Amino acid sequence: MARESESGLPIEPVYGAEALEGWDPAEKLGEPGAYPFTRGVYPSMYTGRPWTMRQYAGFGTAVESNARYKQLIDNGTMGLSVAFDLPTQMGHDSDAAIASGEVGKVGVAIDSVDDMRVLFDGIPLDKVSTSMTINAPASLLLLMYQLVGEEQGVPAEKLTGTIQNDVLKEYIARGTYIFPPKPSLRLIADIFKYCKAEIPKWNTISISGYHMAEAGASPAQEIAFTLADGIEYVRTAVAAGMDVDDFAPRLSFFFVARTTILEEVAKFRAARRIWARVMKEEFGAKNPKSLMLRFHTQTAGVQLTAQQPEVNLVRVAVQGLAAVLGGTQSLHTNSFDEAIALPTDKSARLALRTQQVLAYETDVTATVDPFAGSYVVEKMTDDVEAATLELMAKVEELGGAVNAIERGFQKNEIERSAYRIAQETDSGERVVVGVNRYTIDVEEPYEPLRVDPAIEAQQADRLAKLRAERDQAAVDAALTALKKAAEGTDNVLYPMKDALKARATVGEVCDALREVWGTYTPSDVF
Repeated sequence: MARESESGLPIEPVYGAEALEGWDPAEKLGEPGAYPFTRGVYPSMYTGRPWTMRQYAGFGTAVESNARYKQLIDNGTMGLSVAFDLPTQMGHDSDAAIASGEVGKVGVAIDSVDDMRVLFDGIPLDKVSTSMTINAPASLLLLMYQLVGEEQGVPAEKLTGTIQNDVLKEYIARGTYIFPPKPSLRLIADIFKYCKAEIPKWNTISISGYHMAEAGASPAQEIAFTLADGIEYVRTAVAAGMDVDDFAPRLSFFFVARTTILEEVAKFRAARRIWARVMKEEFGAKNPKSLMLRFHTQTAGVQLTAQQPEVNLVRVAVQGLAAVLGGTQSLHTNSFDEAIALPTDKSARLALRTQQVLAYETDVTATVDPFAGSYVVEKMTDDVEAATLELMAKVEELGGAVNAIERGFQKNEIERSAYRIAQETDSGERVVVGVNRYTIDVEEPYEPLRVDPAIEAQQADRLAKLRAERDQAAVDAALTALKKAAEGTDNVLYPMKDALKARATVGEVCDALREVWGTYTPSDVF
């Protein structure tokens, strides 16, 4: 009897040659590093070097997070991945009334370039690649990173890393948006132009399906809605006068890796194939790098359990294996205790060691795309591709990603999928070890990492000191120039950088833009 995949597609008990009848390997596969990139974006993949091992971290103040980053670097991580607290993500200062109770809780509090300087103290920015999970205020954090690099004597052209900068998925699944879609897309286009001129090695956007998956999206929904958002960003940049090959090579993506290894591998392969075809056929991209879907993967936080948390070590290892077999360019493995609290030093180190075991103690790095030609994986790749294209066509029928978002289409589809998962878990049809099967009567005690609530007052004191010391006239002039640029068509990042250099705060810069662009209020009308 056939099972169903996470996307609701059939998985047969046995696959044979008939599954690929009429299947053309040259069309579907190609060679590794060649169009349509089904087999991976680089010819050698991990045979020359493993994926970039990133560990997502950040909590409390910049001082505490800086210490964690140095520990991760000492333990062998290849790239940093910064988590920001909720006030920073929403463009509010730590002393704002709306920030009360949230400062430093889910990430590090960054209020100004002073905090950013502390965050990367003793970390040479020309030697590390830094990913920053920040969306609506992504431009501010990027510019502060550039300013800190300049203070270290690192020219902008040597800075490497990624800002997530994917605001469309915030409207769909996550909610940390600030401005309405139209000015948000204008800001993204300004970032593309700025980075092309000033920070050419920076990945300007990480178009994210991860958060949709965390909200309940199936694999097909995850890549369909992510690629649809990607198409919207490309259209926006082209409409702003950019040539597609001027910015597309710096686009990157961000996906989840679940425990369902076969479908996840198929998902990654299908996503690469679809994106290559869209970039070539719709946008006429000529540079092969513009056709490559390069992506970061994070193991599935939504599948971690607070019950018997050590079992999460096994889940994360399986999920990490799925990402590697699917050809990810970088990977974050979750810590086993993240369903309970922020990771401890020990659990973060174990998460990194999981990647190192995959890279150096298994043979999955010895050959490129080991599942190529597998009856089951190739058939599942085709099936996921077909389901994805059907969903993407529905988004197009609604007028593209932004119009579909405003109609609530993606959100509605994801919520239906999440409800199905919840029903299956509650009924026991979907087995979750330690939750609805193989439970224990008494959980072993666990002492989680806790953020000191005193940091909120500490950040408020830092802000008071900053405002007393800085040249307020210079800040006011820079914020006025920023608002003038936002009202017109000039690139806002240049006056924004001047404001941040003058020590304007995140909240002040975002408030200046709120005055001009307003804020977004969602509506469920689909």
